[in-house]
Amino acid sequence: MGGLQAGLLGILALRMRYLQVDEADEYRLLAEENRINVRLLPPARGLIFDRNGVLIAGNAQNYRVVLVREDAGDVDAVLQKLVSLVPIPPDSLRKAAKELKRRSDFVPVTVADQLSWDDIATVAVNAPALPGVTPEVGLSRSYPLRDDFAHVVGYVGPVSEYDLSRLDDKDPLLEIPKFQIGKVGVEQRLERSLRGSAGFKRIEVNAVGRVMRELDRDEGKSGDNVQLSINARLQNFVHARMAGESAAAVIIDTENGDIVAMASTPAFDPNKFVRGISSADYRVLTGDKYRPLANKAVHGTYPPGSTYKMVTTLAAMEAGLVSAEETVYCPGYRVVAGRRFHCWKSSGHGNMNMHDALAQSCDVYFYDMAERIGIERMSGMARRLGLGERFDIATSGIAGGLIPSREWKMANQGADWMVGDSVNAVIGQGFVATSPLQLAVMTARLATGRSVTPRLLRSVNGIEQPSGAGLPLDVPEHALNAARQGMISVSNQRRGTAYRSRVENPALRIAGKTGTSQVRNITAAERASGVIKNEDLPWERRDHALFVSFGPVDAPRYAAAVVVEHGGGGSTAAAPVARDIMLYAMNDGLPPLSDYPERDRNDIEARFAALDLRDIAPESDGKFRA
Repeated sequence: MGGLQAGLLGILALRMRYLQVDEADEYRLLAEENRINVRLLPPARGLIFDRNGVLIAGNAQNYRVVLVREDAGDVDAVLQKLVSLVPIPPDSLRKAAKELKRRSDFVPVTVADQLSWDDIATVAVNAPALPGVTPEVGLSRSYPLRDDFAHVVGYVGPVSEYDLSRLDDKDPLLEIPKFQIGKVGVEQRLERSLRGSAGFKRIEVNAVGRVMRELDRDEGKSGDNVQLSINARLQNFVHARMAGESAAAVIIDTENGDIVAMASTPAFDPNKFVRGISSADYRVLTGDKYRPLANKAVHGTYPPGSTYKMVTTLAAMEAGLVSAEETVYCPGYRVVAGRRFHCWKSSGHGNMNMHDALAQSCDVYFYDMAERIGIERMSGMARRLGLGERFDIATSGIAGGLIPSREWKMANQGADWMVGDSVNAVIGQGFVATSPLQLAVMTARLATGRSVTPRLLRSVNGIEQPSGAGLPLDVPEHALNAARQGMISVSNQRRGTAYRSRVENPALRIAGKTGTSQVRNITAAERASGVIKNEDLPWERRDHALFVSFGPVDAPRYAAAVVVEHGGGGSTAAAPVARDIMLYAMNDGLPPLSDYPERDRNDIEARFAALDLRDIAPESDGKFRA
């Protein structure tokens, strides 16, 4: 027992010596009421590249100035000196002053950011006269291609109270003042992946919170680098080609479902949102009737017009209710349930078989089909082609559209489905609503006979994501061929509605279908006196113009959909745009003039010369740049 007691006393003595002698300095600081704080370190946000390695969202050095109130003394005087040295907007100054009053004395508050190197150097040189002011270098999101990817990639912004209320996310990074998260687009949809995980540093502070020293640091994990399926050069061309219009276009690689271009015009500079957009600039965007903030390619839904006629063709052929050779007489209208439904050609088309009805877009022929097949067959085929589906792609605001049915009308309007509803639906009017993305998917499925699924996210940290090639569609081949042949004639037959937008190069011929969807009712009185032309109507009352296409016709590689809001007519407003962007995709660059009809070449040359195209290319050594 005595030996045990002696051993315990010896251990206690050694421990006391260690604490009182070896660790004397450490505990002297603690005795002065020092404590250890852990501060989070924001990670570098993941980078976003196009399919060829062009940087489309990166991190730029952000020079900023922070101020600690307890070190500043007379805060107002220090701020006045700072303003005399570097340009600080009054709004930023007011926000900083408010933040300084809200925060504890020892918490650093950002007074100005996005400063130039000259500004930050000026602050550093004058540091003795600026107590409490510290110049710092951080990272800020940067979008080098600006408006080209504004809708697809989106932008980041500071975490707001609204963000915290809707996010089921307990990440402590969200509590850091001015920490930025994705607000829309890919930035929002892949937020957790792009954000990374926080690092930390352990610092020793005294009783009033002043930093004494940094003990250790862990930088955390940077966000994932992601690669999109978009081709930046093609995306830029599509944006430039649609400049001046309120329009949207989607191009899909039919081999794997990759979305190689997805554009909505007009757009905006996302860098303005990162830096804090001014009230004046924001009012300009929200007050524009062309809606530059809306991603029309995936969020906009429109009556598909005559582009819907391929759905009817497939449904009728699959049901065996019509043959390709059977004709229907078009006198310019058809009476259904006592109501007259008009063809777009008031004088009528005469006898039309299925092929000619598609090529010349005869409405009366399809009115007859609507009465034969009914809404359920039409709606079922539309869904198999991807219409009415909310596709799960890596961006925000995806619209589901509407493919109506008897049950839908009863549930939503409390009314029975009428034959007139089917007649409206068969030409893509009435209740039917689709997005440009859905129309592009429909066209890709028609061209390939497979259930092509769109893919926007190509890889994450170099790991390839699942392909969207799809399995064979459960649609008879003879029905698909009938629809394809009709679309080929639309663009290549003299009476086809898009013949003026044909491609002369036989190896790059495209197949297409025009669409014109009304946004107003035409009264009987107006028809009697003459329907008012689109160009004579206010812009917002003009018809929407649509065109869907695939090419080359012999071995389809790309499928596209173009919608020009209030463009007037699919053949005049949308088809020329679709031809140009399809040719750019198939040529992997500006198409040669020889691809165009000879009489159009001078106009095409002048149009291309006027386009505002960027010089975009990945570096040859494998590093990414824009």
